[in-house]
Amino acid sequence: MSLNVDTFLYEANGKWTLLEDPDDDYSKTRAGFESARQKLWGSEAVRALGAHFFPRLDGDNLKVEPREIDDFLAECGAIRPHLDRLGEVSGYGTEYVTECLDNIVAASVRAKAEGGGVIVW
Repeated sequence: MSLNVDTFLYEANGKWTLLEDPDDDYSKTRAGFESARQKLWGSEAVRALGAHFFPRLDGDNLKVEPREIDDFLAECGAIRPHLDRLGEVSGYGTEYVTECLDNIVAASVRAKAEGGGVIVW
């Protein structure tokens, strides 16, 4: 199984709905292998960088509410300079980790533009 990242919007009744992926390209929604919950996003290496959103993936899904998008994007920015190290300690490699983070950031930027949030699951 894989982790995916999707953008969501709240409906008037308070329920949320996923936005369609604009490119219909599955690779653009990839956020890592299922094992990346612990080996990457919930790792001690990510926690040591001060991350508080990503470690939630260690054991659960990560739902970033619309009001949290700016803080989440800041966390993504703080992690980006360390992708070589994260690729090394996770065993996934820099290219794969970079692709996953790029997908997460793209979904988050889209969520911000739409007034929505993101879910990594």
